Amino acid sequence: QVQLVESGGGSEQAGGSLRLSCKLTGATIKTKCMGWFRQAPGQEREGVALINAAGTSTYSTSVKGRFIISRGDAENALYLQMNSLNPDGTAIYYCAARRVYSCAGLGDADMDYWGEGTRVTVSA
Repeated sequence: QVQLVESGGGSEQAGGSLRLSCKLTGATIKTKCMGWFRQAPGQEREGVALINAAGTSTYSTSVKGRFIISRGDAENALYLQMNSLNPDGTAIYYCAARRVYSCAGLGDADMDYWGEGTRVTVSA
């Protein structure tokens, strides 16, 4: 059974940094498309970053240059380094996995497995 568990959320001031982690069990992370998504209060969930099995990453325009997605194969874990945070980053952040190794895009309908989410709050 595939399970995803996020950690590392919390509160930070604008301009600060946070690192999110996601532990994958029941599957091997290097064979999957993995991603981070977020849902801000009152808004739909949106894609933040993806990384495919080859290690190629994709970012939304809102976070490109500030966030870094990475993967720890030995730990079977996914990470999101978030730098230069701003209040728009306040959201619940979800880790997600796709059954296959390639990523289709930043739409959440393309992902098959989801974590419960971790809350990030950025104050001005």
